[in-house]
Amino acid sequence: MARPRRNLATRYDARTAAGVRHCDVTGCGAYGEFRAPRARDRLTEYYWFCLDHVRAYNAAWDYYKGMSAEEIEAARRADTVGWRPTWPLGTPRGRHDQIDPEHLRAAFSRLFDEDIFAGHQDAPQRAPKPVTPEEEALAVMDLAVGVSADEIKARYKELVKLHHPDANGGDKAAEERLKSINQAYTFLKAQAQHD
Repeated sequence: MARPRRNLATRYDARTAAGVRHCDVTGCGAYGEFRAPRARDRLTEYYWFCLDHVRAYNAAWDYYKGMSAEEIEAARRADTVGWRPTWPLGTPRGRHDQIDPEHLRAAFSRLFDEDIFAGHQDAPQRAPKPVTPEEEALAVMDLAVGVSADEIKARYKELVKLHHPDANGGDKAAEERLKSINQAYTFLKAQAQHD
């Protein structure tokens, strides 16, 4: 069964009973459903207007009316940071003393120094970088120096199955990894034939 529609007059009578305001424009009998700020310095105090009068009020509203050019610029700058306090770059928050550049250099050198973890049990052990092209190819295939040709071939087949784009849904990273594996295998196979 369809819900009966109340007519507009019934809805407005209900608003009147609920204490809905009338438009603040003198002589307007419509309901004041839309609020508008009273002034720039009283943004939390409102006029209540009907739709026609709030449109007219908004069209005439000028927040910067009566402000000098410097005051307008200051208000716009404050708006860009949400009226929060700011301080110059390179200074600690709210203080004006400078950070010592030598102190920063020392902190960064300690932070990025590779020897800082020396002697710690939890430090990640880094493998030495490959030096020769053969060592680089073996590293790509995750093999040690001195492996046989059969071991290289078996590892190659394993890696191809693992990184083939069809097995990885066309993943570009897997495709690039497979290219480097193919190059490494080709190089190692050519080295094995020369030996």
